[in-house]
Amino acid sequence: MRDVLDQLERRYRAGEPVALGTVVSTFRSAPRGPGASMLVAADGTVAGSVSGGCVEGAVYELAQDVLGGDPAVLQRYGVSDDDAFAVGLTCGGVLDVFVERIVPAEFTALGAVIDSVRVGEPVAVATVTEHPDRSAVGRRLAVWPGRVDGALPSDRMTDAVVDDARGLLDVGRSGTLHYGPDGQRRGEGMSVFVNAFQPRPRLLVFGAIDFAAAMATLGSFLGYRVTVCDARGVFATPARFPSADEVVVDWPHRYLAAEHAAGRVDGRTVIAVLTHDPKFDVPLLEVALRIDVAFVGAMGSRRTHDDRLERLRGAGLTAGELSRLSSPIGLDLGARTPEETAVSIAAEFIAKRWGGDGRRLTELSGPIHPHDALPDTR
Repeated sequence: MRDVLDQLERRYRAGEPVALGTVVSTFRSAPRGPGASMLVAADGTVAGSVSGGCVEGAVYELAQDVLGGDPAVLQRYGVSDDDAFAVGLTCGGVLDVFVERIVPAEFTALGAVIDSVRVGEPVAVATVTEHPDRSAVGRRLAVWPGRVDGALPSDRMTDAVVDDARGLLDVGRSGTLHYGPDGQRRGEGMSVFVNAFQPRPRLLVFGAIDFAAAMATLGSFLGYRVTVCDARGVFATPARFPSADEVVVDWPHRYLAAEHAAGRVDGRTVIAVLTHDPKFDVPLLEVALRIDVAFVGAMGSRRTHDDRLERLRGAGLTAGELSRLSSPIGLDLGARTPEETAVSIAAEFIAKRWGGDGRRLTELSGPIHPHDALPDTR
């Protein structure tokens, strides 16, 4: 829904119904992940995408039917056995798309959901996508960490979905949950898609250098909220880092410690230390390697790395803490320019996030996304 938020909000505030197609499950090499959305308005306007062009035409037709009064529908798309270029995914993937009609009077919590997404407040929308009772399909809950708006047909269903939706919200992941018809943990018949909206993960770039400017641009493109921090105010200016969400003049270790204490650093945060100056990076890494973040990397030569490790050992860091440090930072791409180096750095933390090993796909066999499950063909 984040993909189409502007259009959805405008139509919602105007009281207009829309059809929304949302990817709720993917298998193999599907082009877009759960939560990708496509909005179709009553005037035929389209916003967003569920597959990057493969099945948008078919989803558009379904959306028109749903806008015309047909019930919400869960549709699976994959490669056609007879013609790989028929309505389906030529990439070999499979995805499930749930197409529903959103009417402002029937989804009164949507305004509050949109407001929360705008300000970065965690919120999830849980929607019943499959159920033996067709009247339950399309029922929704808006779930925040401390409150709920809406209800499912039974208290048991509501309680189970709220509990699990908060679990997904806590880790910032969208996905489909499966239950028995009355929300039983063991059973089948009811599927619920939880679309979780967490604030953007943070990319903290320390060192106001040219490489940091390229890193800020790429980090923003990848969906991170980017902060550039340096103690030297003459270099740390918004004009030098226009892609950064904020530029902070402070000692790096002091800033990171304060952000962690304030709860603004979490397990999704990426830290890139580009200063390669021991008076900055050693105190900073003492803090970074002792807190829960997704990735800590530091720029520098092999000699700088060895000196840095010796200083960190002298500061009392354990072997386990030091093992969390990626240094020298980045994958071996042969990068030379700041922009190429930024790609190298981003490639490393992306690989760490998803369990990739950085090898060329042409050298591998088997599925491109080996952790994806095969589709349920029931």
